[in-house]
Amino acid sequence: MSSIPNKFELTLEKVIFSSRWLLVPFFLGLIVSMAVLLIKFFKEMALLIQGVLGIIEHDTVISILTLVDTALIAVLLLIIVFSSYENFVSKLSIGDHEDRPAWMGKVGFSDLKMKLIGAIVAISAVELLKAFLVSTTLSSEQLKWKIAIHLTFVVSGLLFALADWISDQRK
Repeated sequence: MSSIPNKFELTLEKVIFSSRWLLVPFFLGLIVSMAVLLIKFFKEMALLIQGVLGIIEHDTVISILTLVDTALIAVLLLIIVFSSYENFVSKLSIGDHEDRPAWMGKVGFSDLKMKLIGAIVAISAVELLKAFLVSTTLSSEQLKWKIAIHLTFVVSGLLFALADWISDQRK
């Protein structure tokens, strides 16, 4: 058998390698999602301001937690877009731009997974806090489900961290 790849194999490998560009529309969709979150953020901010000014009846703490939640989701999307693009498509050619995040180009798939689960746990915690603040409108069954879901995220995060630690120990 010859160790020189034939023309078909080389073409196939180029097609497979080029297929990474099929991910780009997903990342563009996530950027559009960030724009949608920005609209939601400003809408909630307007409600917060109207509530503080007494124009409408509005719960300030819930509104602020919603703003925090929205910001966390937007940051999560940005981390996913940057890291996934650099890991799976192409390096971002922005040189040594002063605003380049220090973690960019250094977040591997395992790190991305940990950042993702960490953000999900944080978002879940904010949602759980919001649920407790309006607990008079929720049944105890609903609160139990929210707690169970949050604990599932926490345990999942711990298991992911443990799996990564075990994997690192084997290297």
